[in-house]
Amino acid sequence: MRKDDMYVNGRELAVEVEGAGPTVLMVHGLGGTSNFYQVQAEALAERFRVVRVDSAGAGRSPVADGIGIGSHAEDLAGVLDGLGVDAAAVVGHSMGTLVVRELARRHPGRVSALALLGAVREPADVGRQAQRDRAAVLREKGTAAVAPGVVANALSETTRREKPEVAAFVRELVMRQDAEGYARNCEALAAATEPGPIAPGLPLLLITGSDDKVGPPEASQEIADAHGSGSVEILPGVGHWTALEAARPVTDLLLKFL
Repeated sequence: MRKDDMYVNGRELAVEVEGAGPTVLMVHGLGGTSNFYQVQAEALAERFRVVRVDSAGAGRSPVADGIGIGSHAEDLAGVLDGLGVDAAAVVGHSMGTLVVRELARRHPGRVSALALLGAVREPADVGRQAQRDRAAVLREKGTAAVAPGVVANALSETTRREKPEVAAFVRELVMRQDAEGYARNCEALAAATEPGPIAPGLPLLLITGSDDKVGPPEASQEIADAHGSGSVEILPGVGHWTALEAARPVTDLLLKFL
């Protein structure tokens, strides 16, 4: 595995690269880091060159100004440029599904296939306000004040009961975030707009959990229907942290798709 700090668009980004073969770019969601995909990345690296990025303000990437869905998408294009990659299959989770859809819209030739985990819609007004409220709490009280709510609301009851280690890891992911970076990413989600339709010819896979309240199955189905030939996989007893709650099924589905 190669761990690098890359300077892209004036920002320092933590990037991990492992494996050899066609490139797969993996993009985490709000509150996550590249470690969200650890199980999948290890398996995919046996056949692919796997690139994982901590988005600006998340994980090991420092806080930056001007964080938004569009800036994250341009950062990903810059990472591909820096690695000499013309096009990649792209995997996104949660807010990352908006980012990778924006990447595909802005740079259609750079995305060869698209897999969306726990795909989310453009936030409704109540959702926008909830993210702004969370940002305020993060700045006032830190990540410890929001971590319990993430664990309680985004993981399924089944996962919390049967896989307490997953709940512990999600709590750790959230607790380790920089509070200001997390707040700015919450505000980025609050300001997000619909990226528009996914090109019909782009191979599309959507994976979500039956108990996902953040990216519910109907959201994935709507995106697939608009696309025309996207495939939707709904995992029983799984909440929003798809790749952690159902590590093996998600890995198998990605391997088959890619």
